[in-house]
Amino acid sequence: MLELLRKRRSIRQFQDKKIESEKIEILKEAILRSPSSRGLTPWEFIFVDDKNILQKLSTAKTHGSSFIKNAPLAVVVIADTNKSDVCIEDCSIAAITLQYTAESLGLGSCWAQIRLREHNKEMSAEDYVKNILNIPENYMVECIIGIGYPAETKKGHTTSELHFNKIHWNSYGK
Repeated sequence: MLELLRKRRSIRQFQDKKIESEKIEILKEAILRSPSSRGLTPWEFIFVDDKNILQKLSTAKTHGSSFIKNAPLAVVVIADTNKSDVCIEDCSIAAITLQYTAESLGLGSCWAQIRLREHNKEMSAEDYVKNILNIPENYMVECIIGIGYPAETKKGHTTSELHFNKIHWNSYGK
């Protein structure tokens, strides 16, 4: 697992190559095995491979979602807010589980934050995505993860780049 963490980077450029159905099945299983608070599993996932929908999702927010249009697959991470008071945390855990699983399969990925972002001055990114994908009102949209075979190479962060000063012992500042 540590080797996976060492090499994973956000990938925003993807090859024009379809992801094999076997790998998609592994991604589905991994995301459904994500932990959730009290086992309530409020999260749900919309797998998108339709190019027209991917294009629309790539304009979900004013900055940072354009890479989705070239991803062969996007996974929209949503949650039923009536099921749990910690949907944000549960969705975040599921999303990173998906990203690490993608990395383990030789796929690249990148997170596009949707919750608390704006599509434009009149509409939130969340409402925009809900409209496109027919998501019920009581659901929140946490993020969209673009996934595909990388068309860019990035080196992992070196140990010297890590912020060890953010680790404290027994109390803050020590």
